[in-house]
Amino acid sequence: MDLYFLRHGLAGHASQWKGDDWDRPLTEEGQARLRQEAATMARLELVPEVVLSSPLLRALETAQIVAPYLTNAPRVSVDKRLAPGFGPKQLAQILEAYAGSQSLMLVGHEPDFSQTIGHLIGGGQVVCKKGGLAWVEVPDLRALKGELIALIPPAMLAGRLSSANEPID
Repeated sequence: MDLYFLRHGLAGHASQWKGDDWDRPLTEEGQARLRQEAATMARLELVPEVVLSSPLLRALETAQIVAPYLTNAPRVSVDKRLAPGFGPKQLAQILEAYAGSQSLMLVGHEPDFSQTIGHLIGGGQVVCKKGGLAWVEVPDLRALKGELIALIPPAMLAGRLSSANEPID
């Protein structure tokens, strides 16, 4: 199975948000960048059968922006297991529920994604930046082991390659 881990896009700082953190939305800039990133994902011909999103607003908005650009415009479903605290145990449950699928896109949060990807690939430090995409191929779902195929930073997805003066997000 191909797993695409997409971290939610840019949201306002939690310290500046007055409401419940679950309701913190993407910024306008975050939405615009995600549309650029989604266009790149379309050119990469990513074909997730389902897009699963954390129930937090910023993740759901990310999924809803990206899904229509993907091949076959997969449906978006909210999965509470992708909320903060997501890890290998929750991933195993999701993979069991979608065992008949060839590919899934998971939209969620840090540090959960990086730690879970590290577990899948047998160690190593992976960092998913906001709006970044990791692609992991998992040939044996029960073993919960896979291979990192790609880790694409958001600036590259948005078509903004860094120069000496511009750091990659």
